[in-house]
Amino acid sequence: MNFSDFDSMGYGGVTADERAVRLGSSLSGTNLARAGDYNQRLVLQVIRRHPDITRVEIAALTNLTAPTIANITGRLFEADLIVDAGRRTGGRGQPAVRLRIKPDGCFAIGLNIDRDHVTLVSLDLAGNVRSRFTRQAAFAMPEDVVAMIRAGIAEIRRTGAIAMDRVLGVGVALPDDLGRVALPHRPDGYERWSEVNLQALLADVVPWSIHIDNDAAAAAIGEAQFGSGHDHASFFYILVSAGLGGGVVIDGAYYRGAGARSGEIGFLPLNGGGGEGEGRVLQDVVSLSALAERLEEAGVMPPDLDPLEPFPPSFAGPVAAWVDEASSALVPAMIAVNCLINPAAVLVGGRLPDGVLDSLSSETYRKLLEAAPALPAAAPMRRATLSRDAPAVGAAILPFLDRILPSDAILIKS
Repeated sequence: MNFSDFDSMGYGGVTADERAVRLGSSLSGTNLARAGDYNQRLVLQVIRRHPDITRVEIAALTNLTAPTIANITGRLFEADLIVDAGRRTGGRGQPAVRLRIKPDGCFAIGLNIDRDHVTLVSLDLAGNVRSRFTRQAAFAMPEDVVAMIRAGIAEIRRTGAIAMDRVLGVGVALPDDLGRVALPHRPDGYERWSEVNLQALLADVVPWSIHIDNDAAAAAIGEAQFGSGHDHASFFYILVSAGLGGGVVIDGAYYRGAGARSGEIGFLPLNGGGGEGEGRVLQDVVSLSALAERLEEAGVMPPDLDPLEPFPPSFAGPVAAWVDEASSALVPAMIAVNCLINPAAVLVGGRLPDGVLDSLSSETYRKLLEAAPALPAAAPMRRATLSRDAPAVGAAILPFLDRILPSDAILIKS
């Protein structure tokens, strides 16, 4: 065989995107079983993202043959994951059957553990939040969190929001270094979280498989699957929580980095690490903890603040001051993100009212353009679609990814 034979076999004209895949460090192959599983997940994803699609249209989108599509959709019907949405009329020949996801086909539960709250949500296959259980709790200890989770699952059972026998698993999202990072009012003993084995901790209260990830990663994955990921294949996610996290999504896939710590903008030093900001990091200014300090200084901080509820008028001054300081502090980080990653958008989520997230996004973007007008590209900044309870919703998607949605890892033959 000579090199010209490769072109005739379809190996010529490799694009930059295709080449990037081939330059990866993993050269593992696959087998028919894995390929078949991947194709089934892919077809389910296509139907989820394109309601009322026909089999002919699925074949055109996936480059799979008509018999393969017929076999896969037949299996999806048997698994009760899709439904017949009626026939499309108006064209020539036999009207084509339209296909949709069956929201009740399966469910997952998402759990977000953070320094100021514990939130439990249940999600259906269409991405709808079917139930929400949350408890405001400052620096809850492991045994307290277990009690809250037990109460949350009992509430889901009591309300009948989902079919418990069709739950795929429980996703858990929590900050990295939960017990190590020093934040205001952290009590003695909270460092116990650094030694906790979550699988063992939750074994007695969660009767399903457990899938664990970083909170910002879960929020970004959720946005990619059920939020703005439909419009932006590549974006940078900012999660404003008790601390500050970030996530990088490239071509629809979450990028973790060499040590699974990509996107950690909260630890960027303020003012370059010197001068007035020496020793301080970005999350000391851009976080719910920093906002709470502002409210405490103003004497308006209530003991049971739920940051997702609309803020009272007495908060207006301190919140505006925090948005001004936080947006200014974010500008150097956003310059770096735009220059190094070149995302299509920067999405901002977190446990804050929509109006506050909108203000933080727009102010940061305005100051970014003023500070660096010569940037090669400046991605627009806006509130994430799944900003409310984003880590919990993203956590609930983890079991879907492991069990029924497509992932490159499925194809790797171990």
